[in-house]
Amino acid sequence: MTHRRGEDTGPVVTIPESTKTSLAQRLDQRAQERWPQIDDIAIRYRGGFAYVDAHLTDGTVQRLCRLRYTRSASVWGFAIWRASHDDYEDSYLPSGWPSGSPQEGLRRARDFARRGGPFGAVLVRGG
Repeated sequence: MTHRRGEDTGPVVTIPESTKTSLAQRLDQRAQERWPQIDDIAIRYRGGFAYVDAHLTDGTVQRLCRLRYTRSASVWGFAIWRASHDDYEDSYLPSGWPSGSPQEGLRRARDFARRGGPFGAVLVRGG
C-alpha cells in the first residue's frame, strides 16, 4: 500500500522512553564491541522511527540506518541509509527478514559497508 504525504495512515506510534533507553544501550554496546572507530552512537526519534548515526573518533558523523518501531523493544523494521539518494531504503537484515534486533541492524550496516557502501572504509576496519 502506498501512502501519500499528508494522508492519514492511522495513529502515530510513540516509542516509550524505556524502549528508547534500551535501544541506546543495546546499540552502544554493539558498537563498542565491534567498531572501535565509533566514538558514540546517536539516535534521533521521529514518530515511530529511530534514526541511527555514528559519531566517529575522527569527529565525523555518519548516518547508518533507520529503525521502525514495531511495538516491541527487541524487534524493529530496518532501512539502510543511502548517501547516493540522501534517503533511507527498507532493507533486509542478515537473517533474511525485514525486521529483527537493533544489533542486527548495525550488522547489516557493516555488511553493506563491506560491499562498497559509502562508509565501508570506516566501519569495516573494526570488523
